[in-house]
Amino acid sequence: MADSLKIASKGKALTFGELLLRISPDDEGQWLKDNQFPFFIAGAELNAATALALWGVPSKYVTALPDNGMARQIVAFEEQQGIEISVRYHGSRLGLYFLTKGKDLKNDALIYDRAYSAFSELKPGMIDWDKEFEGVSWFHFSAICPAISHNIADVCEEALRVASEKNIIVSIDLNYRSKLWKFGKEPVDIMPRLVQYCDVVMGNVWAAEAMLGIPVTPNIHESGQRSIYLKEALRTSEEIVRQYPKCKAVANTFRFDGKAEVDYYAALYTGGEFYSSNEYSASHIINKVGSGDCFLAGLIYGFYNDLGPEQTLEFATAAAFEKLFIESDVTNLGVKEIWNRVK
Repeated sequence: MADSLKIASKGKALTFGELLLRISPDDEGQWLKDNQFPFFIAGAELNAATALALWGVPSKYVTALPDNGMARQIVAFEEQQGIEISVRYHGSRLGLYFLTKGKDLKNDALIYDRAYSAFSELKPGMIDWDKEFEGVSWFHFSAICPAISHNIADVCEEALRVASEKNIIVSIDLNYRSKLWKFGKEPVDIMPRLVQYCDVVMGNVWAAEAMLGIPVTPNIHESGQRSIYLKEALRTSEEIVRQYPKCKAVANTFRFDGKAEVDYYAALYTGGEFYSSNEYSASHIINKVGSGDCFLAGLIYGFYNDLGPEQTLEFATAAAFEKLFIESDVTNLGVKEIWNRVK
C-alpha cells in the first residue's frame, strides 16, 4: 500500500499567493447607470486561508503589496478574519481582475489587470522563508502563482525547497489560467519541477494534462458518465503518484454546467485507495469563483484534523458545492453548517 499522509505536528497552515481585488460588473450594464462596481477581496490562496481560519485551523498568508493606505486597510481587514498576514511591502500596484457577475473564469467575462503588481515583481531572496516557515506544518500554493511570471515560479521553487527541508507538508492546486501563461513558457515547462515537492495535488484530469503532460483518454466527454470520469481520475492519480514519489494524495473535482443544472462531485486517491464523493446538483448557483479553493481548504482541514479519507473528501466536496451559493470569493459557512449539508 502506498504511503498515507501524516502531519508530524499541528502548526500553522501557510498559503502563498497574490492578494487581488475582484471587480464584478453585471452582464446587462447596470453598473454604468448606477455608477458603481461590486468588488471583493480575492486570490485563490487567500480564499483557502480564510476558510481554514474560519474552521479553526491556524492560518497564515504570505503575499506582497504596495505600501499605501488602501493595502494596509485590506491587511487589517483580513487580520480581523483570524489570519496571520505577512506582507512584503514594495512596488506600486495592487493586482485586479474583472469578472462579469455570475460568469466563469473564461472567455471575455474575465479580464486581468495584474501586470507590474507588487506580487508579480517578487524575486528570489526577497522573502525570508526560514522565518516565514517557523511554526508551520502545511504549505499551500496554486498554479496561478507560477503562471504570473518566470520570477514568481522561481520564488515558488525557493519556498518549496525550504519547506521540504523542514519536512512541511506541501499542497498545490493545479488551477489552469490560460490568460496568465504569457511569459514564453508553457505550464508543462514549469509545473513538473514544482510538483516534485508536493505531498498533495488537487485539480482535475484536464489540468493534469495541461500542466503535467499526463494525457486524458480521448473522447471521454462523449459519454458524460460519472463512472468514466472517475475511472480517468483514478488512472491520472496513479500516474501522478508514480511520476512524483513524494505525492501521497491526489484529488480531482468535477463540475459540469448543463443547461438545466450544475452537477458537482469529487474523488480522492490516497494510501493506495480510491474514494469518490456524493454527487450534488442544483438548478441555479450564484458565483462559481472560489469553489475549488474551498475544496482545497476542506482537504487541508480533513488531513489536519486526522479525519479519514472518506470524511475528508465528503467535507471538502460539501464545502465546495455550498460555496457556489455565496457571492463573495470565500465561504462563510462554519464546520457544523458544512457537515449538516453533507448528503
